[in-house]
Amino acid sequence: MASTFTYKVRDKQGKLLTGVLEGDNQVGVSTKLRQMGYIVINITEKAESPTVGQAFQRFKKVKSNEITIFSRQFATMINAGLSLTKCLAILGEQTENKTFSSVINKVRKDVEGGSALSEALSRHPKVFQDLFINMVKAGETGGVLDDVLLRVADHFEREASLRREIKAAMAYPLAVFSFSIILMFAMITFVVPVFKGMFDSMGATLPLPTLILLNISNFVRGFWYLVIAGTVGTIYGIKRFINTERGRFLFDSLKLKLPVFGQLAMKVSISKFSRTLGTLLSSGVPILSALDIVADTSGNVIIARDVKSAGVSIKEGETIAKPLSGSKVFPPMVVQMISVGEETGVLDGMLQKIADFYDDEVSGMVKTLTSLIEPFMILGIGLMIGAMLIALYLPMFQVVLLMGE
Repeated sequence: MASTFTYKVRDKQGKLLTGVLEGDNQVGVSTKLRQMGYIVINITEKAESPTVGQAFQRFKKVKSNEITIFSRQFATMINAGLSLTKCLAILGEQTENKTFSSVINKVRKDVEGGSALSEALSRHPKVFQDLFINMVKAGETGGVLDDVLLRVADHFEREASLRREIKAAMAYPLAVFSFSIILMFAMITFVVPVFKGMFDSMGATLPLPTLILLNISNFVRGFWYLVIAGTVGTIYGIKRFINTERGRFLFDSLKLKLPVFGQLAMKVSISKFSRTLGTLLSSGVPILSALDIVADTSGNVIIARDVKSAGVSIKEGETIAKPLSGSKVFPPMVVQMISVGEETGVLDGMLQKIADFYDDEVSGMVKTLTSLIEPFMILGIGLMIGAMLIALYLPMFQVVLLMGE
């Protein structure tokens, strides 16, 4: 895809000239101008005025599945004998995401300019993770870039599959919870006030549960904007606190200590740690660099701390398994398997086996949780609605009892 460049040159008589010329990159445009007999002073790529659609595309993120497809297609084309620049040109043209297409074309131009592929990718950290960049670098060094790109694609596909499974399992409970909140709000806002008129006409002394429910209804109806603002402010404040160093530590610690869900979070984290480290090591990434990447991409500061301890241990001539044995996150079985992998020289393969084992564990646990959560949530909704109905009908029961006396 040709770009437009503005140039400033001098002709043979020394006269300064400016103009516009199309070309693949600055080197190509400079060559054309020299062939025309000009002395090149400056060449700048001209930025095109974006359309409304293109302006919105700038804010579109590059999804992990797009990186996966890019990696697999890239590997296939390299294996077919195409050059890097030709592969990138084809991928840039066929990618529907304009943001990603623009990034691929920039990578292609950098490669054409003499940059290594990993170096060109590293200039776009918001699109390409450190894991991806380091694996590509290892593939370039070992001359097995196509194999490494296929490993990257497999790695991202397994992670995406696990995320989809967890999201699908949690979709129903979240939907039921959201429905219950909406139902409670509707009853407090529209149903309770109808009963309030009945209670006023009765003139009877209302029981405490009914008074509490009526006061809640009056507050929500009269100060609904405070309820909304308070809810939004609370969520925003919690998110801001979690983004702090102390907040993240407390949140990740709590996440691992929760009953049942803590076990699920731990197993997901171990699976991600094992698969990422195993993929990096099998691709030829040095172990210290691999541990740094795993720590940065773990998603949990407790696990990141333990992984960094393993890196320090290796620098001091120790093994990975030694510092992990004192961790509260990594079970003894995982530590023992890592230790065996280090002793036998097949650590990458052992890590992949650990990841596969915990993927199966997570799948089984998610299915069990889903089957257990559903009846408990239905019971919870029933209890909430039942409590509201009892509070509303208590005054009527009292009136009936008084009449009976």
